[in-house]
Amino acid sequence: MTIEFLKTNNFILLEAISGSRSFGLATENSDTDIRGIYYLPKEDFFGLNYIPQISNETNDVTYYEIGRFVELLQKNNPNILEVLASPEDCILQKHPLMGLLRPEDFLSKLCKDTFAGYAVSQIKKAKGLNKKILNPVEKERKSILDFCYILQNDTSVPLKKWLSDNGKIQEKCGLVSIDHTKGMFTLFYDESGSSGYRGIIQNEEANQVSVSSIPKGEQSVAYLFCNLDAYSTYCKDYKEYWKWVSERNEDRYNVNQEHGQNYDSKNMMHTIRLLQSCEHIFKTNSLNIRVDNREELLDIKAGNWSYEAVMQKAEDLIKSIEHEYAASTLPDYPDVKKTEKILIEIRENLYV
Repeated sequence: MTIEFLKTNNFILLEAISGSRSFGLATENSDTDIRGIYYLPKEDFFGLNYIPQISNETNDVTYYEIGRFVELLQKNNPNILEVLASPEDCILQKHPLMGLLRPEDFLSKLCKDTFAGYAVSQIKKAKGLNKKILNPVEKERKSILDFCYILQNDTSVPLKKWLSDNGKIQEKCGLVSIDHTKGMFTLFYDESGSSGYRGIIQNEEANQVSVSSIPKGEQSVAYLFCNLDAYSTYCKDYKEYWKWVSERNEDRYNVNQEHGQNYDSKNMMHTIRLLQSCEHIFKTNSLNIRVDNREELLDIKAGNWSYEAVMQKAEDLIKSIEHEYAASTLPDYPDVKKTEKILIEIRENLYV
């Protein structure tokens, strides 16, 4: 099943321009996203070839089967509600039966979770991105030796510095754990290398220090502390950071670097828009996706707002949403039976 087949055989119920162009936020470089609704040939719908969704390779053109579309509407999915609320100038074609589906039949207090909840997740993501940009992790991976310290008088000295200052190498060291402590070891040193000490680590990839069998009568030379918790945190941060580097959108990242605000400005623009849309739903019991603050939002996208200012804007909107939600007269959930009845009516007309 292809989009072309659906179009050629008149199975399209709705086709609309979506995304930035429907929000009124398009610029000369904006893509044109298309969303649509279709119904299946009778034999496919009643048979074993039910197809809920069809997209092109880049997912900028996506069509939903009418049943799947209503199912997502009942869940107050923001993207799907926005398709149903498409401005008239963005609708490319619309079957008369689609007039039976109205946003007000689906809007509910569930929007707080779907609209604002998603926005909050994006804010957390932005904070994580901000942290990554401000705290890059060096490509050369540290070893556990970088998290070991020698206790000396009333302070501690990094192990590597202590070894260098004293002309010692880690391979000739032997460690013995100290009972009833965490990460504390007695350190011995064998200059000749004949005692069979295992060294502090076996290799650079080791994720813990080694302990050795120490002959009786040997004299310790120092006490060592290994901060395993810090090393574990570093390994997690290292993995996450370089995974992010390998997967990030370089073009968008370079734009963010150019404006120097240390956040994904395009993503935060849409996050603010989503929060404002949620606020509007609870204030008016309606959904209007065409923004009335285009310049403000594009200013955020351009990186003209500081990270702190954008975060404050988001936090203020979240507080407002909480207030409007408490006073809202919207139902807790969409009327599933009513909207299912509408879907049945549409299907009965399509499959006469």
